[in-house]
Amino acid sequence: MSGHSKWSTIKRAKAANDAKRSALFTKLANLITVAAREKGPDPETNFALRMAIDKARAANMPKDNIERAIKRATGEGGSGQAIEELYYEGFGPAQTQFIVKCLSDNKNRTAANIRHLFSKYGGSLGAVKWNFEQKGVIRISQENIKNVSDWEELELELIDVGVDDILREEEGVSILTAPTDLQRVNNFLETKKIATESAEIEYVAKDKANLTEADKEKVEKFIEELEDNPDVSDYYTNADL
Repeated sequence: MSGHSKWSTIKRAKAANDAKRSALFTKLANLITVAAREKGPDPETNFALRMAIDKARAANMPKDNIERAIKRATGEGGSGQAIEELYYEGFGPAQTQFIVKCLSDNKNRTAANIRHLFSKYGGSLGAVKWNFEQKGVIRISQENIKNVSDWEELELELIDVGVDDILREEEGVSILTAPTDLQRVNNFLETKKIATESAEIEYVAKDKANLTEADKEKVEKFIEELEDNPDVSDYYTNADL
């Protein structure tokens, strides 16, 4: 797998240095605020908020930061521009397809920055969502898989619960579900005491783009800049890295 798989994104978040950690905490706070604003501040009844909080905890975000982000959604966090969830579609290096999720307090600034970034790498904004479908994606690391006494039996149980696919990868296993089934499958894993690396609704490419090593390097540099952009919350690509 490439250095820029979703697995490595999770690892980098956990190992971020102080400067990058501060920027990451800002992104995670925005994610929590948007989730709390949309469906309420109680993680017991708001699954998206619970997943955002879990993601923040996995990155060692302080409890006070998490609580402030929730309060901001309810109007207790003081004044400031409202955070918007924005999506941009386009073609990156080697005509790879990207959907970029942003959380921003300035739509015009974000649109200009994302457009410039695509252009910088020889791409452009354009419709690509037709090649993606939304899926619930749960990732379990190899380390946590080793703690499962009978993985084959668990796979059969997961199929019974209603998962769409189980992908074995170098870093672990990715479990794909219908978006509406993500919470149910995640709750099932919790009852089995199986720790997960992430559980989110993502855009998954229907057809992957095979790349040369040279093109992979270009795509990885593009992804690095996406991840460093303060407004970019996540990205989805058809690049086979």
